[in-house]
Amino acid sequence: MNITLSPSSPVECRADLLAVACDDGGVDESAQVAALDQALAGSLRRAIRDERFRGKAGQTLVIHTQDRLPATRLALIGVGPRAALRPATLLPFAGRAARVAGGVGASALALAPPPALAGDTADLAAALTQGALLGAYRFDRYLSDEARLGRPPATIQLLLAGPGDGQAGILRGRTVAAAVSRARDMVNEPAAVMTPTRLAEVAREVAAQDGVELTVLGAQECRDRGMGLFLAVAQGSVEEPRFIHLAWKPDAPRAKRVVLIGKGVTFDSGGLSLKPNDAMLDMKTDMAGAAAVIAALDAVARMRLPVEVHALAACTENMPSGRAYKLGDVLRSKAGKTVEITNTDAEGRLTLADALSYALDLRPDVMLDFATLTGACVVALGPFIAGVMSNDDALVTQWLAAARAAGEEMWHLPLPDRLGDQLKSEIADMKNTGERWGGALTAGLFLKEFVAGVPWAHVDLAGPSSTDKESGHILKGGTGFAVSTIIEYLRTLS
Repeated sequence: MNITLSPSSPVECRADLLAVACDDGGVDESAQVAALDQALAGSLRRAIRDERFRGKAGQTLVIHTQDRLPATRLALIGVGPRAALRPATLLPFAGRAARVAGGVGASALALAPPPALAGDTADLAAALTQGALLGAYRFDRYLSDEARLGRPPATIQLLLAGPGDGQAGILRGRTVAAAVSRARDMVNEPAAVMTPTRLAEVAREVAAQDGVELTVLGAQECRDRGMGLFLAVAQGSVEEPRFIHLAWKPDAPRAKRVVLIGKGVTFDSGGLSLKPNDAMLDMKTDMAGAAAVIAALDAVARMRLPVEVHALAACTENMPSGRAYKLGDVLRSKAGKTVEITNTDAEGRLTLADALSYALDLRPDVMLDFATLTGACVVALGPFIAGVMSNDDALVTQWLAAARAAGEEMWHLPLPDRLGDQLKSEIADMKNTGERWGGALTAGLFLKEFVAGVPWAHVDLAGPSSTDKESGHILKGGTGFAVSTIIEYLRTLS
């Protein structure tokens, strides 16, 4: 897809589809809409009135220009309240525009941001580029030609003028979109394809392309390192586990050493605590955390950020069999702590605990883990918002600022010490689950036991890691959630 900058006004722009962003601060008073309506001899105002278009987020109005404009079709797309406008607002706008273009067969698309959104051209270009590319994303490799959707636009003009390096913004948007798309691909693959072995192969591809260091540990190497929790989860499956360690080490690092840890359970049946059928249908997505950290490290290396970054993923299936770990087992972690198993479907925290202990050996300044960890977090925050728990308030502030800039919704949840009593065991140092209430928080408290006081944040992305509805630049299936925020956070550090 060829993406270029253009100083043209919407009235002058030549394209198959011209998409204009409209906020709900007053479509009727918009000078941009007024100029288009004048060129269209009043037909745009009539269409706005007839279709009750008000610029609400996601609202879309498409008309044919009847050759009164250089553009063949015009789409007004709502971006919501004017007071909330920021570059991230353009992500769903551009994504929606790219899908409309594909639906009407438009090869050339032009994107016009709202005039009220002024700012650095680089940031605006990055958001428009990323949104359009993600809106055009398709996971269709298993569809026949007849079942595939329309082609995305071949060219996109960004109608931008102002200070800043727009070309650099386009490159940044391409890089982030490519990383998010890579994560989506990994999550969308069937579990029979995206096995722990295949995830390790993806990591090798990243290492080969970007020149980063790669270590892949098999079962015996993990056993030698005392990863008893991770290996217990893995022992019920015929698929061999893989522990992945990617490392980006710039020539002259100027920031902290950051370790990213992703949950890599490529299929979660629940083990002997077997999930019901409906709860198992989307469990191929239980490796979305691993996909996010691998894809984000790829982008960091391509952008050559001057910050040392490590990506870790303990990858396995969680399956029932005669070899599966059992309720009542007492397991020894890499950290030496013993854990009584009270639910084999609380396996993600076990794999992450050993990964956190491995991370400590790297002497990190910051640790961040990403996991589709608990249904309780979805109950608390719904399907679109990730929960963030941490032992460091300053880190949370930085992280949530990056999430807002990246256009991803996250919320700070507490780690109350009183709930830690739920994890006490009479026969081991701790249990792997607490009571039903506060389940997301007790999972976070469990992980906190393995961070040794290093600044750490846990991101529970069980809700937004996949979706069954299209919205803006988000399509059905794996979303690649957290990749954009990771990159933005590391950019701010560097």
